[in-house]
Amino acid sequence: MMTPQSTAMPSLDPAFVPLLVEGFNSQERMPVARLFNEWWRFAADEVIEKYVADFHTDPELKRAFSERFMAEPVDFDALGRLPVGTLGRTYHHFVLDNNLTPNIAFGYKERHDQLEASGMLARMPEELQYAVLRGFQVHDLMHVVTGYPPISTGEISVLAFCLAQVRFPYFGMWMAVVTTQMTFLDPDMIRPMMGAIAEGYAAGRRAKNVQWLRFEEMMDRPVEEIRARYDIRTDPSIALAA
Repeated sequence: MMTPQSTAMPSLDPAFVPLLVEGFNSQERMPVARLFNEWWRFAADEVIEKYVADFHTDPELKRAFSERFMAEPVDFDALGRLPVGTLGRTYHHFVLDNNLTPNIAFGYKERHDQLEASGMLARMPEELQYAVLRGFQVHDLMHVVTGYPPISTGEISVLAFCLAQVRFPYFGMWMAVVTTQMTFLDPDMIRPMMGAIAEGYAAGRRAKNVQWLRFEEMMDRPVEEIRARYDIRTDPSIALAA
């Protein structure tokens, strides 16, 4: 059987393979966030160039990178006083109901800055550094606007939704980890995870690109209005049925 590969691809750096295998074997010991940060030391130049190129050829990515918007911490208590059905009120309940931490991305930025100062992220382009920081900042809001629950299948649906809208290695690494685990370690994962991936990716392709929206400026708007405007049509029941 012929592979879909049409041209020669670069090879994985052998020094990165043990880290990758550790990520496949244990997300506790090697979570994807750490794998993402480790990868840049070993990534092929041509692969990095392809990811960077999107930020200079895709109009939305180009605009997002030129603005480099990062929201200030939200007034979480104030969100709880917004009308029912608004993005802010729904997000407030989402965080409380699932015992999450509001503004968690600011803790991640501190860790990111430490890694950058250590030199570990020297080969991570500034375009991708911005993308990962902003991505962490809006991740829980993505759950709210897509409706996918914060369980394993719901998380994968959100990440597949995002991957459908922007080529970003962090999202792709999640797909690689999950599909490797289900193939080689736990076949029981195949149907629920493939269902979650297919649902999220298809929804992301259908919808208008929302990866760079300033959600923090939309907190007083109804969630359903946002979904309708950006054609976000999802089926969270697929994740819940897993």
